[in-house]
Amino acid sequence: MSGFRKMKQKNQKRILQKQIDETQKKLVRGVLALIGIVMIATFLFGDHGLFQLIKLKKEKKDIQKHITKSREERELLISEKHKLENDLEYIEKLAREKYRMAKPGEKVFKVIEKKD
Repeated sequence: MSGFRKMKQKNQKRILQKQIDETQKKLVRGVLALIGIVMIATFLFGDHGLFQLIKLKKEKKDIQKHITKSREERELLISEKHKLENDLEYIEKLAREKYRMAKPGEKVFKVIEKKD
């Protein structure tokens, strides 16, 4: 019977070792999965992550549009300034239209348009 007992003990040890190995494999897989999840979350949601990058690109695009619009507005203002400094016809037109001014002896008529 001692031979049977030794075989039984060896078999039990082998089964126990398999269970330990399986538990270790599961633990390693779990740790690796957790590390992977943390890395993916950091890649997506971190300070330098994908969503932050997308947000910054959109913000950059909006700022570029604002800069372009400001440059166009600046050019118009420079043109307006130049006309006001040098173009007497433009100044006269502006005075007549905006301030309803007239030359001596002229009469100003206000035209009222009918609304449909």
